[in-house]
Amino acid sequence: MTLFLNHCRGIYSPALFNNASLDRLIGEVLHIAMISGEYPPRWGGMGSTVFHLSSKLAAMGHTISVITRSSKDTPPHLEGVRVIQVPWLKLPLEFTRSYGKSALRELTRIHAVEPVDVVHLHCPMASWSTKQFERCQREIAPVVSSMHGTWLGERDGLTLAARYGEPAVWANPNDIAIRFMAGRYARFEKSAIQKSAVIVPNSRATKLDLESRYDAPSDWDCEVIHWGVDTGMFVPMHLDSEEDSHKKNEIRSKYGLGPETLLLLAVGRLAARKGHGLLLRAFAVSAESTDSHLVIIGRGSLRGKLNRLASRLGISHRVTIESGMGFEQISEMYRISDLVIYPSYYEGQGLIPLEAMSSGTPVVTVNHGPLPEMVDESVGGLFEIGSVESLSESICHESSSMDSLLEKGREGRNRVLERFTLDGNAEDFLTVYRRAISQ
Repeated sequence: MTLFLNHCRGIYSPALFNNASLDRLIGEVLHIAMISGEYPPRWGGMGSTVFHLSSKLAAMGHTISVITRSSKDTPPHLEGVRVIQVPWLKLPLEFTRSYGKSALRELTRIHAVEPVDVVHLHCPMASWSTKQFERCQREIAPVVSSMHGTWLGERDGLTLAARYGEPAVWANPNDIAIRFMAGRYARFEKSAIQKSAVIVPNSRATKLDLESRYDAPSDWDCEVIHWGVDTGMFVPMHLDSEEDSHKKNEIRSKYGLGPETLLLLAVGRLAARKGHGLLLRAFAVSAESTDSHLVIIGRGSLRGKLNRLASRLGISHRVTIESGMGFEQISEMYRISDLVIYPSYYEGQGLIPLEAMSSGTPVVTVNHGPLPEMVDESVGGLFEIGSVESLSESICHESSSMDSLLEKGREGRNRVLERFTLDGNAEDFLTVYRRAISQ
């Protein structure tokens, strides 16, 4: 009994336990190792999902070890979650290999002291060879590989961005590396598909990509799990709340909006594949017939180019580009905006539409890839990828009725609560972990 209680407290005795005996003795309590190239303070889509999943699993009593890339900043503290930072080579794409090797060394060290029950590898930001997968499965624990998109998909997005005239498609070293070397690094994704106990794509579109271009075996164990969002942070505006009304008026005043002016919002990294050039060209058309102001929030090197494009289009007085905001500010922007626009050329899933929907704000996004798995005409609108005309028409259509915007916002919130929650992610992944362990 003492040994059992020690394990529940996170104190392991490797001389007495192995994975099988731990599973028999403790049943529900697992030691889960997260291998993720992004983790706060790197707040990207992957970093956010791994942070929230780790938090939920730890709150349920599980022990979480996150192995991530080293950073000069300190990760946020979560009870029950230990974060270990490892070295990595700061080269485009090759960092996934150097980080992957460092992570496996650290994983081996951790397992020798505190036996790991399951390894959750987050691809494609960590690249393991077939031999490394086999070693992990043989010496440590079964591997569950989450596919947060693919390198070939990223390359497709950059190709589309170039085709449709996005600025600076050759300016970012990482983007250049992806365009020329995605095929080389795709082989490590193939290793994940071939050697993982369970593969978990974050959308049906990603699963289709794996099946069509990555030689997925016919008998693979593959389960799609869409990532959810924080429905406690991203909440709708309360119309009868004095505080919410004051904040709405404050933000609208900041951007100089009239009482009837619609606030349109786009959130996302200022990078070529995010489609901000297309958005500005479409907004220039829609602005001729709608009273609206566009705010773009995102960090990146394209801010100057996008501001110059807005000036050439004659809409600079109706466009504001913010270089970055804190989470609370972004959540406020979501809930007081009238419409969120997400014109990305490629996503493995895409969390920003869900954050907007959770905030009670309808979304216009592309009719391509995974986005239609979350967004349809009942919660916003879809436009033809790369088409200025289609996007401008969607903006005008959605902007034509405030009653429709409010109704779609309510439906979007309900959809997220039903299908895209953090609690749901934790339960779904626990089921996958146990299936992997039982194989």
